Amino acid sequence: MPTMPFPCTSLALSSAGFQAAVNALGVDPATVWAMLSVETLGRGYLPDRRPQILFERHIFHRLTGGRWDQSNPDISNPQAGGYGPSGAAQYPRLGSAIALNQEAALQSASWGLGQVMGENYGVAGFADAATMVAAMAASEDAQLAAVVGFITSKGLDKALQNQDWATYANGYNGSDYAKNNYDTRLAQAYATLKAGTNVPDLTVRTAQLYLLFLGYNPQGIDGQAGAHTLTALHTFQSANGLPLTPGIDADAVAALTAALPPAADLSLS
Repeated sequence: MPTMPFPCTSLALSSAGFQAAVNALGVDPATVWAMLSVETLGRGYLPDRRPQILFERHIFHRLTGGRWDQSNPDISNPQAGGYGPSGAAQYPRLGSAIALNQEAALQSASWGLGQVMGENYGVAGFADAATMVAAMAASEDAQLAAVVGFITSKGLDKALQNQDWATYANGYNGSDYAKNNYDTRLAQAYATLKAGTNVPDLTVRTAQLYLLFLGYNPQGIDGQAGAHTLTALHTFQSANGLPLTPGIDADAVAALTAALPPAADLSLS
C-alpha cells in the first residue's frame, strides 16, 4: 500500500484553534462556522482519518506543462472536471499523480476544512506543499489556520467582516462561484447560525468526529448531541465496558481519544 510520511493524527478542532481564527479574521463565530459548513460540511477528515481532498487535474496539467496529458488524461488535462467520486476515491488519483511528479501532485489537490489548494501553500503560511500536507494530516486547528492565512493574504477578511459574501466567494472560490451558489449558501448558513440555530458545540463535535473514526457513525459532524450521536456514543461505551452517559462531556471525549489507534501514515490507495 503506497503511503507518504504524513501521520494522520487527525485531531479535532479545538476551542483555542477556533478562537484563534475568529480573532485573526476579526469576525464573529457564526461567520467562521458558515464558511466551514459550506466548504466541507463542517469536517476536515474522512472516516478513515485522512484529510478531505479534491484532486484537480487541470492544475496538475498546468503545473507540469501538460507532459502527461496523453498518457494520463484522467489526472492531467487542460479541462477542469473528471473528478469521479468524492471522499476516499480521490486518493488513488492523487497517488497516480504523485508517481509522476510529487510536488505538482500535492499542489494540485485542495485540502482539509477549507479546501485550500496545495499550490497556495505559501500564502497559507507554509514553506512548501509537503509541509502543508503534513499539517493538514495533523489537526483541524492547522487546517483552519491555513484557511485564515489564505483569507488574510488575499484581503478577504474585510469581505467577511462586512458579510459581503459575493466578494468573499469570488476571491475564495473563483469567478464561477455563482454556479454553485456559494454566496447565497454562505448568507443562508450565516443567518441560521447568527440566529443561534444549530451552533456547534466543540466538545460534542470532537466526540462525533472520534466516534466516526472508531466506526460508530453519529450521522453528522455538526456539534449537536442528537439521538444518532448519543446512540453511537452508547454503542461505543457498551462495547468498551463503560457506563452509559446521558450526554457528552470531557470524560466521554477522553475515553474516545484513548480508544483511537496510533496515527498511520497517509495512504494513497
